[in-house]
Amino acid sequence: MTSFDQDIKKDIEALLRGPKYPDKEFVVGGATFKEVYRIASMFRTVLCQEESPEATVCLATDNKPIMAAAILASLGDGPNLLVPYTFSEKPLLEIQRKVGFKTVISDSAGSFPEGLKVISPQSIPAQKRLDIPLDHHVSPGDELLQLYTGGSTGSPQMWTKRAENLFGEGLFLASHFGVTERDCILGTVPANHIYGLLYTVILPLVSMATVVDETPSFPGEIVTAAVENRVSILASVPAHYRGLGKSKIELRLAFSSAGMLDEADNRAFSATNGMGVTEVYGSTETGGIATRNRWLGEDHFTPFPSIRWKTSGGCLAVKSPYISPELAVDEEGFYRAGDRVEKRDDNAFALLGRADHVTKVGGKRVDLDEIRLVIKKQPGVVDCVVTAVPFGGARENLIGVLIEGNTVDIESIRLVLADSFETYALPRWIKTVERIPMKESGKYDSVAITQLLQQ
Repeated sequence: MTSFDQDIKKDIEALLRGPKYPDKEFVVGGATFKEVYRIASMFRTVLCQEESPEATVCLATDNKPIMAAAILASLGDGPNLLVPYTFSEKPLLEIQRKVGFKTVISDSAGSFPEGLKVISPQSIPAQKRLDIPLDHHVSPGDELLQLYTGGSTGSPQMWTKRAENLFGEGLFLASHFGVTERDCILGTVPANHIYGLLYTVILPLVSMATVVDETPSFPGEIVTAAVENRVSILASVPAHYRGLGKSKIELRLAFSSAGMLDEADNRAFSATNGMGVTEVYGSTETGGIATRNRWLGEDHFTPFPSIRWKTSGGCLAVKSPYISPELAVDEEGFYRAGDRVEKRDDNAFALLGRADHVTKVGGKRVDLDEIRLVIKKQPGVVDCVVTAVPFGGARENLIGVLIEGNTVDIESIRLVLADSFETYALPRWIKTVERIPMKESGKYDSVAITQLLQQ
C-alpha cells in the first residue's frame, strides 16, 4: 500500500467513526451531521441485510444529506452505488436493463420503473433505525460508486469511482483551499453530476463545511441563495457566471468548472467582487487536474500538486490518484487526455482546444476552436458553438455554428470567416438562438445543438 493509500485509509476510517461536530448543520437549516450519520447507519443496516455484497444500488436523488448518507453507508461495507445522470423513468429503465439493479435510494416514492424497491429514510421500519457505528476496515482501492453520465455525444457512459478517487480529491480540495467548518458552500450544479457531487457532498463531509441544499441556476436565484445563506464558497459553471458579472456577492472562494470560463465573463465577475474565479480543469473520468485564476495573473493552468503530467503527441497526459479505473494508461501510469496543450514555464500548460475538435472536411483538417475564437470576437455574439455535423449518411462532416445573441449579423460573420479561413473550412450552417442548449451539468447539449443546426 502506498503512502497515499495509507493516508486516505486513515482519513476515511476517521470519517466513518463519526463527525467531529455532530450538532453542526450539514445543510443550512436542515439535517445536522449527526442526522446524516444516523441515516447512513439505517441505510447500511437495511442494505447489508437485503442486498448481496456484489449488488449495485441506484442512488436516484440529488438530496445532499441522503446522498452523503448513502455514500457513508457504501463506505461502511454497504453495496456499491450507481448515480444516474437523470431520474426520469425512461432513462432509468434503460440504465436498469444494462446494470440490473433492483433497489433505489431516493427521498421520495418518485416515478420509477415497475419492480424496483425504493428505499427512503421514511420507509425504513423503526426497529432498523439504529445508530450502529459505521467504522470498519477500509481499502481505498475498493469501488465506491459508478457515475452514469449522459456522454458528450448523447451516448451514456459509466465511470467508476473508488474510495481513493472521490475522498482523495475531496480531502485534497479541503486542504489546498483551506475549507473548514466555518465555510458555507453553494453549488449551481446538481449533486448527481461529478462537479456537484465533489463540491457539495464530498467536500462538506470531509471538511465539515455547511452546504446549501438548493441548486439555483438563474442569476437572481444564485445571488439570493448566496446572500441569504451567507455563502463563503460558490461552485458554479461558465453559463451561470455569464449572468453574474455585475452581481456583488461576499465570497471567499469562487470555483468554475464544466468548461472554459469566458475571459470577459471572468473579468466582469472579478471586477465586481474584487476577487478571482478559480477555474478547475478536469472531467468526470479524470477528476480535477489543474486550476488557474486569471485575477491573480495566471494565464495558464497549473496542475494540482498531487498530479503528474506530460505531453504525449501534443496532448495532455496525466498520472493522477483521481482517475477512473476504466481509463487506459501507459506503462508509466499516464492517461492521455483529448486536449491539446503546450507546456509553459513554472509547471504550467496552455490549453489549445480539444483534439477531437480538429475534424476533416473534404479530406482537409479544420480546427473548430479557431473558428469559434474568431466568431466570439464579433459584435453581438454572447456565446457560440462550432461543431462537425454528420452529412451524407455520416460519410463526411460539414461545419455548423450555433450563436447565442439577438443582435448578430450572420452575413457580416460569414464575410469575416471568409477573410480568415480557406473555403473548405467555412461553416455550412450558421444559426442564432436566444440561448444555446445546456445540460444541467453546465455543459453544452451537443445532441440538441446538432438537431437545431439540421432543422
